Amino acid sequence: MNNFSKTEREIFILTNVYLRLADIIPLNDGTFTELDLGCGKGGLTLGLASLYPRRRILAADIMLGRLHKVEKKLRRSRCGENVFLLRSEANMLLGRLLPDNCIDRLHLLCPDPWPKLRHSGRRLVSSQFMTSLHRVLKPGGIFHFSTDDPEYMAAVVRLVEESGFFEEASPSAIADIAHIKTEFEQDWLDEGRTVPHRVWKAR
Repeated sequence: MNNFSKTEREIFILTNVYLRLADIIPLNDGTFTELDLGCGKGGLTLGLASLYPRRRILAADIMLGRLHKVEKKLRRSRCGENVFLLRSEANMLLGRLLPDNCIDRLHLLCPDPWPKLRHSGRRLVSSQFMTSLHRVLKPGGIFHFSTDDPEYMAAVVRLVEESGFFEEASPSAIADIAHIKTEFEQDWLDEGRTVPHRVWKAR
């Protein structure tokens, strides 16, 4: 029995916690690998695919409909042969499916902040997330985070510092993609608001 199913192009629907993603994708072959975690409508994924056709781009989301839309955009843009679309819950992907030290740069842009106090426990970034994140990043790998919610940003900064796994990195670590905006961020910018970005390097 297969541990995954594949739709028209490169959407891997990960269904088994015992699956080793390295059995599908050669993640430790030396290719620079970027992960767009929670890729949404695919703004960053398409930008990365266009900029870096020689890199491996992983785009993950739990919503299959979103991944289908990203796949269609990639097909229309005639780029993305280096993109792998993964349907998976983020904690499962980082905690169990990805091999150790396989990601060079991970982007988590504008995740749901769950702003209500009673819902804050549903936030993706937690102490457990920090451990899984450090496991999959290569030494010196980059964690790129953004949010429009100041309280969530403060909470993430605190979690990063308390983990001891990361040190603050120079903004130059993401300068090459500073012009790429997700659809969500662009909506906020159009309203005259700002979306801060922070960058850390794995120790």
